[in-house]
Amino acid sequence: MRSIYWSLVAILLLSLPLSHARAQLRAGQQKDTVSQYVVDLTWPQKPDRFEWAQMPGVTVDARDNIYIFTRSKPGVQIYRPDGRLVDSWDVTDVTGAHYIRIGPEGNIWAANIASHVVCKYSPKGKLLLMLGEPGRAGTDESHFDKPTDMAVLPSGDIFVTDGYGNRRVMHFDAKGKCINQWGRAGTGPGQFALPHSIVADSGGRLYVADRENARIQVFDRSGKLLAVWANTVTPWGLWITKEDEIWVCGSSAFREDGSDQWIVLPPMDQVAMKLNREGQVLLRVPLRKTTLPPGESGELNWVHGIAFDSQGNLYLGDIQGQRAQKFSLKP
Repeated sequence: MRSIYWSLVAILLLSLPLSHARAQLRAGQQKDTVSQYVVDLTWPQKPDRFEWAQMPGVTVDARDNIYIFTRSKPGVQIYRPDGRLVDSWDVTDVTGAHYIRIGPEGNIWAANIASHVVCKYSPKGKLLLMLGEPGRAGTDESHFDKPTDMAVLPSGDIFVTDGYGNRRVMHFDAKGKCINQWGRAGTGPGQFALPHSIVADSGGRLYVADRENARIQVFDRSGKLLAVWANTVTPWGLWITKEDEIWVCGSSAFREDGSDQWIVLPPMDQVAMKLNREGQVLLRVPLRKTTLPPGESGELNWVHGIAFDSQGNLYLGDIQGQRAQKFSLKP
């Protein structure tokens, strides 16, 4: 199989032909940087006995172990950057796998939209803490309704985007006691259509991917709204670097002419972007989209999870493509 690569072009397409409707692209006008990546055809070295399904979650720990969260067994698989399988373990009801994160102490956090829980695991898969009640959705402080993601601060504070059902952010202390929540369904500032992903920077500012509203909203730890970054991207997944650069994967912000609704599904394209703490786009990455999943290596469909290792290698997981892929910076 031939190596596939593309330039990360410093151009934002102003329009794209659509078969079912005319759409307009709403995006910032910041200048973009040009770079190139190459898909690694040897990564990962997945055992034949492992069957991948939809791949919503991918994350990287401090030792560059790559954790993938897939909707098949084993649900959690850990690989090295060279593709070697390190370990694997399972979770209850993998059909609800969503985002996976590494906590400040090296423990693993996972959100499950089918079981309505957020779980903390040891690196070997031992359950250490569970938030929510398995199999029961709710609106109170003890329940979630399809929680999507979590950010864990060095203090141990846990922030959960909850999610498909409740359209809110919940704040827990390190022991799992709920101490605050904010947000409700809507399109206004501080409201959510779907809080789909969340990350925190070194100062504790929280960045929430409000996917169906095609924006990222920024809050402090008390829930005070600090900024709204709108019309630049339809954000599916977020990742933050040690330098507080925010990476987002998803699709460009499209809406039909005359409509106030953003086109989210199916995504019109696939894109990754790097932004600074002010919301300025530093790098725009048009990704190759396949129309016949899973597509060729290097193509994506419903890109959902994004992560980087310490060497700058990019890892992406997608839903329709049902796989995780590694992209390396081209020399």
